[in-house]
Amino acid sequence: MSTLVLFNKPFGVLSQFTSSEGVENLSSFIEVPHVYAAGRLDKDSEGLLVLTDDGALQDRIASPKHKLPKTYWAQVEGEIDDKALEALRKGVRLKDGPTKPAQAERMVEPLIWPRVPPIRERRAIPTSWLRLTIREGRNRQVRRMTAAVGFPTLRLIRYSIGDWTIEDITSGSYLVREV
Repeated sequence: MSTLVLFNKPFGVLSQFTSSEGVENLSSFIEVPHVYAAGRLDKDSEGLLVLTDDGALQDRIASPKHKLPKTYWAQVEGEIDDKALEALRKGVRLKDGPTKPAQAERMVEPLIWPRVPPIRERRAIPTSWLRLTIREGRNRQVRRMTAAVGFPTLRLIRYSIGDWTIEDITSGSYLVREV
């Protein structure tokens, strides 16, 4: 039996249990011993982080070779248009090569917790939300993809990995499952 932790990581928290810079990390939130993050979620992103005590399961979740879909909710600067969505669906060229095609669609602003600190807002520039599902996991990939199509990400929340989601998990909280 393996332990699986589904954690809704807040903004500004590192995806590790230690930090040398005094930055808040997983040890401030998770009291389950011997679990490690299956993949990463950068400090500026929020949402689902899966942790486990099972190395094989950790590899299956984190490794791109298993192609587990990861769905993100991104608040972007500007009203995202059909041309940008289509480019995301076909794959965009980044400095480290083209991305694989993604599922991309506009979405209504989700009913979620406020971000602390709040995103920067500009009166003259609206924002919009999109749901983006990828099967890769490059460094800051979603942020780089939205920027490449002209809509920089202001807030990024990972909603799901495979069948696991942040549904009913408040920011900074976690659920433990035995698998």
